Amino acid sequence: MLRSMFSAVSGLRSHQTMMDVTGNNVANINTAGYKAVRTTFSETLTQVVRGGGAGGANAGGVNPMQLGLGSQVAATDLVFSQGASQVTGRATDVAIQGDGFFTVQNAAGDEFFTRAGSFGVDNDGNLVNAQGLRVTGTDGNPIRIQADATDISVGPDGTVMGKVAGVPTEQGQIQLALFANPGGLVRVGNGLFEAGPAAGNAVYGTPGDNQGLGGLQSGTLEMSNVDLAQEFTNLILAQRGFQANGRTISASDELLQALVNLGR
Repeated sequence: MLRSMFSAVSGLRSHQTMMDVTGNNVANINTAGYKAVRTTFSETLTQVVRGGGAGGANAGGVNPMQLGLGSQVAATDLVFSQGASQVTGRATDVAIQGDGFFTVQNAAGDEFFTRAGSFGVDNDGNLVNAQGLRVTGTDGNPIRIQADATDISVGPDGTVMGKVAGVPTEQGQIQLALFANPGGLVRVGNGLFEAGPAAGNAVYGTPGDNQGLGGLQSGTLEMSNVDLAQEFTNLILAQRGFQANGRTISASDELLQALVNLGR
């Protein structure tokens, strides 16, 4: 069987994955806190048909003869550039202006990280995100709002304030986390990440403490960082790449057909 056919099949698979990634980016163009994903290809295998050799006294050197055997998806990398801020007017909506992540916990105490700062207060007085996970404070515990507190707001340093009997009272302070390699975080859905081994250990701190965590901007949300123009370009590239590999399969089929016809 022709090597070109197997190489083209691997190219079809790679470009299909690129289409999947690009389609997901476009689908999340308006998802708060979403981070785009970039697809990178690499060569799959190389077959050495003839080895190379150095030149001698009576002959020059010979380069090796190598044949490629297709492509594969080398990586799908998260892009953590800053997304645009959208004003919402809700005092408990918060956007990070920096590289940090909000930390949230589920009922079992499992920790997750997110850039989506759409927060609110549940019936038990916990500061929670859109999925009901509890927002963690600088003391490592979920932030709990007093039952009689009103006019809840969040300051640039993450301090959550509420009026109790008309007196501004601190309710807690939002904690941020920073990773040496945020691209190593593991997506778990709903805009949440888990700390994978490739991300390194989380460094916790308060917003604006000059560790690179960044400050907070209340009343706004960080929107997706997807560049729609770039994604449309990637769609065209993936489509053309898929078509070109399909054409390679058709050409290989024609060669095989011609070979079969020789025996008739």
